[in-house]
Order: sequence, then structure tokens, then C-alpha cells
Amino acid sequence: MTDGEITKLFELRDESAVAETQKAFGKYCEKIARNILENEQEVQDCVNEVYFKVWESIPPERPRSLAAYLAKITRNAALSRYRKNSAEKRGGGRVPLILDELSELVSDGMSVEQTFERRELIAEINRFLETLPDRNRQIFIGRFVLCESVRDIAKRFGMTANGVSVNINRTKKQLRKHLIKEGYEL
Repeated sequence: MTDGEITKLFELRDESAVAETQKAFGKYCEKIARNILENEQEVQDCVNEVYFKVWESIPPERPRSLAAYLAKITRNAALSRYRKNSAEKRGGGRVPLILDELSELVSDGMSVEQTFERRELIAEINRFLETLPDRNRQIFIGRFVLCESVRDIAKRFGMTANGVSVNINRTKKQLRKHLIKEGYEL
């Protein structure tokens, strides 16, 4: 079933939409959640929460890309669970590292008044990503959207972990330069 057909099922409030979403994107959502949570029960609970959130949000939302929409909801749900779980026990892990890597570019503590600027910043980052070669864009998105480990990205692209880290750092520097050029104070 295509993204459009599944989205149409949600719009029609057809309960098979959830089953079709699970069939088409279940493993994808689980992988994103697993990259953040690492506990299998938490992963399954998170993915079920994602299906519920999608059911509640379509309509009125009509995503252009169901995969991207699911990735965003899954990542946000997993990060919320992670924050809740780690509030009780502070510890190491990949998620704080990933968030720290981008903290120099995007502040988490934006006020309500800055919502518009945040949207503009996100749009500008998306414009920047569109200018990248496909492989560099996929590496960047794998790291910062899908929260994949450097090792997993390296394996997927047949690179060394060091090569992926260098690629990510170069892309972050290019992004920083681009944002400064566009008038963003970082």
C-alpha cells in the first residue's frame, strides 16, 4: 500500500490504517525508537504510542511523506520517554551525546516568542540539507534525525566510524557557516 493510500485510510477513520501502517513502517519506527531507548519493552510501547498519535493527528494533518511524519513522531515520542526515564537515573548513553553535538547550533531553551524564528531556522536547515550530496545528507539525517550510532551509519555506507565522524563534523561546520551567512547568531 502507498503512503497516500494509508493516509486516506486514516482520513476515512478506517481502523485498518493502523495495521497497514504497522505492516509498512513498523520496523522503521522500531529502529528509530530502538536507537534512542534500547529497552525492547519501551520500544514497543513507544511505537504503539506513535500509532495512537498518528490516528489522532490524521486528519487534520495530511503529511506529504508518511515515512518522514512517522519518523518525526517516533523520534519525539522516544526522546520524551528517554527524558522521563533518565530524569530518575542520570547516566551515559548515545542520546545525550547526539543532542550535545547539535546544541551549539540549535538551542533547546527557546521561548514561546521565538517559535516563528525556530520554524525559520528549521526551514533554513532543510534548505541547507537539500544542497548536500545525497550520501552526506543521509549520514546527517541518520545521525540527527534517526539517532543512529556512528558505527551503524559507517556499516550502512561501507565507511569507517572515523570517516563518518569526519563527514558529520564537516557537515556541521558547513551548516554553521551557512546559518551565519543567512543571518543567524550562533
